[in-house]
Amino acid sequence: MNDAVIQFEGVSAGYAGVPVVRNLDLHVNSGEVVALLGANGAGKTTTLLTISGLVRCLSGSVKVLGQPVKFGSPHVLARRGLAHVAEDRSLFFQLTVAENIKLGLRGRRAQQREGVERALDLLPALRPLMERRAGLLSGGEQQMLAVARALVGHPKVLLVDEMSLGLAPIIVERLLPIVRRVADETGAGVLFVEQHIHMALGIADRAYVLSHGECVLQGTGSDLAERRDLLEASYLGDSAL
Repeated sequence: MNDAVIQFEGVSAGYAGVPVVRNLDLHVNSGEVVALLGANGAGKTTTLLTISGLVRCLSGSVKVLGQPVKFGSPHVLARRGLAHVAEDRSLFFQLTVAENIKLGLRGRRAQQREGVERALDLLPALRPLMERRAGLLSGGEQQMLAVARALVGHPKVLLVDEMSLGLAPIIVERLLPIVRRVADETGAGVLFVEQHIHMALGIADRAYVLSHGECVLQGTGSDLAERRDLLEASYLGDSAL
């Protein structure tokens, strides 16, 4: 864990003082892709929001890039190098693809140009769409745009929440490998939430499975993919395990 870009140690986090995530240990290293799996309501999105400083850590320790996360300071984390692709994509539908991408730019002009080119190299389907309004894009194109906007800022940590939401499986098969390429080609640590379990395990180095806010299963992507019985049991909770 010497090169961990995300560190969760004994974390409980939630809303109005009520924990949704309980006593969770988790880490993500530079250049590593980690999947966060589990049924609806398991605490996956809450975990990502806690890392981004948008949900309060009630106990335990949360660090991003070696520094403690302070609740209510996502702008500080963004400057530090964290990018978060939210479940709702958070696009401005009246703006063009190019204008949405510009919202993610930071640094000097040369760095900005390099960031845009890197994002478009990873997502070439956006190149002919730069002047199209985001509201006119398909669901898959909107998700690509949300990822591209996150990548132009040269993130060291990338969080992706439900990239496949509302998309056909054939589109998901095209999009998920982009997450793998981001880690391999930029060295960023990636933590992503995904409901297509076996697609996720196909690109993940490691995975954690949450149930009712607790980690009930973890391992390498390849190991978990071979243990379908354990995966199914983990979605049913600790008693099934």
